Amino acid sequence: MTNMEKWPEIEKAATEQRRELVLQGGGVDKRISSCGGLPSSLYSLQLLNYLEVSQCPSLTEIHVEIQHLTNLQSLVLCRNKLASVPDVIGILKSLKVLDLSVNNLKCLPQGLTQLKELNTLNVSCNCLEGLPDGLSQCTKLATINVSKNQITTFPPDLFSERLDLLSTLVASDNSIQELSGEICKLSALKVLDVSNNKLSEIPSDLSDCPKLKEINFKGNKLSDKRLEKMVNGCQTKSILEYLRGKGRGRRDEEGGDSDKKKKQQQHKKKKGKVREEQDEVEELNKMVVRVLHVSEAPTALTVKVSAEVKDVRPYLVCCLVRGMSLKPGNALKRFLMAQTKLHDDLCGRRTIATIATHDAQLVKGPLVYDVRPPTRLKVVPLGRREMTAVELIRQLHLEADELRKQKKRQNVTGLHKYLQLLEGKSVYPCLVDADGDVISFPPITNSEKTKIKKTTTELLIEVTSSTSLQTCKDVMDALIIKMAELNKFTAEHQEEAGSDGEEDGARQPAADAETSSQLIVQQVRTVDQDGNLKVVYPSKTDLSQETSNFTVIW
Repeated sequence: MTNMEKWPEIEKAATEQRRELVLQGGGVDKRISSCGGLPSSLYSLQLLNYLEVSQCPSLTEIHVEIQHLTNLQSLVLCRNKLASVPDVIGILKSLKVLDLSVNNLKCLPQGLTQLKELNTLNVSCNCLEGLPDGLSQCTKLATINVSKNQITTFPPDLFSERLDLLSTLVASDNSIQELSGEICKLSALKVLDVSNNKLSEIPSDLSDCPKLKEINFKGNKLSDKRLEKMVNGCQTKSILEYLRGKGRGRRDEEGGDSDKKKKQQQHKKKKGKVREEQDEVEELNKMVVRVLHVSEAPTALTVKVSAEVKDVRPYLVCCLVRGMSLKPGNALKRFLMAQTKLHDDLCGRRTIATIATHDAQLVKGPLVYDVRPPTRLKVVPLGRREMTAVELIRQLHLEADELRKQKKRQNVTGLHKYLQLLEGKSVYPCLVDADGDVISFPPITNSEKTKIKKTTTELLIEVTSSTSLQTCKDVMDALIIKMAELNKFTAEHQEEAGSDGEEDGARQPAADAETSSQLIVQQVRTVDQDGNLKVVYPSKTDLSQETSNFTVIW
């Protein structure tokens, strides 16, 4: 750490009292090399909530002074040559995202287990031989990525009921020899990747994970050769059914309580009639979503994904939704508010994923998900004139600065808080229609050209992410369920169309509840540049939330 040289980025962040700072690339690396590390002035920026120092091979350590950045929520120190991280990192109690990927770490500090707000931990591509005991204290963990290390075993408390939000565990390309049956305690687990390890057995208890949708055991030499063939060629559902059968067989061998089963059957019969009456009432309250398959829609929309998005924002899922009633009363406003809430919560303020909605009748397919240089990406942002991405980002920065001055506050609102997600990118992601027009510029905005209105009868919904494909699906699932809830509310309350003043003409009563509450979700295929299928949404494993009054008709 040095005080010898002044860094303009740090001085500007201090002067403008900024909350975000990104230092990356060759120019920064040269200064780190010549100064012997990061300058001490960096650790005086106590307002920072987002700090990224990346792609700097000369950075081998982080000074203990980092403990002063107590407002940090995201700390990204990837693609450096860090050999250690100080234990005082545990003092950063507000930290939610910690990315230490692609470094030279051989162990993690014990202080990491004190990060009670930690949501995402990425320590992939290091030299780790193990994880610290006590991770179960980080009860808000949702995603752990420890792939491409030298880990031989998981700490016992990783498979704890306390980690009831942990949905993604990626531990591929390690030397893990055993997977404990205690993994079934991870009630929220959806994605498990332990490919290319040294596993010989897969515990049958894995089939008891209620939300598990995606597993990868490829590259392990399993003692059960039939199971080994299945993991190399079958879908998750088939593998889990096989494991469930093995577990059932084992329990039968251990002996069952036949008298207990008979009593249970008798009890069920007694409850049968009562339950039938309850079912009739529940059926009236159900939210129904019908899935229209691609094969049933000869003019189905497709989205082609270019290879270049891989290094920018690689994951995308789309679908078409019909039957969403936006015309009555405040229905459109409620929908937009629900989308904003999902962005703030499940999408981590767009750092995890971004939702965009379009009037499908204004969309000209086929679509291409591509990248363009900032100077060549032209878009008509919502409520603005056409401009390049460079102009838009510059204007948003100016607006953010003006907002700080006017309201005498340091945080920013609206679109401005997502600007740091694009810093350092040479190309930006965009969704382009058949006319060559950009209709979406994630994670910043979508286009005025396809803006939804009260009169919109069919929506194209896209979810993009730089995290994982499953993240996109989870967000899309949550949005569609919320849409079904809103549609049911609108139908039941019989609001008048145009009551919020957006639409001209005479007010009309809302459509009949029986015809307007059901949503139809049409599958959309996403393909690569050669036309090979990447993903279709929704598939049979999607929209499988355990919600009693939510029904999906396939």
